[in-house]
Amino acid sequence: MASTPTVIETERLVLRPHRLEDAENITRLWADPEVVRYIGQPSTRQESWSRLLRYAGHWALFGYGYFAVEERATGRFIGDVGVAQFRREGVDEPENSAEAGWVLSSGCQGQGFGREAVTALHRWIDTSLPVLRTHCIIDPRNEASVRLARSVGYAEIGTVSYAGDTVLLLVRERGAC
Repeated sequence: MASTPTVIETERLVLRPHRLEDAENITRLWADPEVVRYIGQPSTRQESWSRLLRYAGHWALFGYGYFAVEERATGRFIGDVGVAQFRREGVDEPENSAEAGWVLSSGCQGQGFGREAVTALHRWIDTSLPVLRTHCIIDPRNEASVRLARSVGYAEIGTVSYAGDTVLLLVRERGAC
């Protein structure tokens, strides 16, 4: 199990542990209606602060969590990607599984950053974490995210009702990408 946050580098990105200085970036990211249109409502500053603390808490309690995604060339914060134990109400999570998730700023979507970050994340999960599988929930209208999930080995196992919406439940076995 990874015990301290790690840094993952790709050709164009750096996935690194969040820092307190990321609070404003997280607030902007999660307040953008375009970013959260398939996830829920834009987050308040307080909700974004709680999200940052939750990210740090996952690393402390589970030895894994979410990464800040930066553009390598500029150091610009472009999103969050990671794996967590959210234990969502109404979601029957697969056994020995952690929930993967990703979100990119609206100005960075459609440029391959998501696939690059999510692929790197899952390579790290496969070699560093004790979970046998990961799962994710995605609004079926979010076609880009569904395609991305499938491209790294996720398969749909059904739908669940979460927060008043019907979402896809997808599962990926270790080593599927």
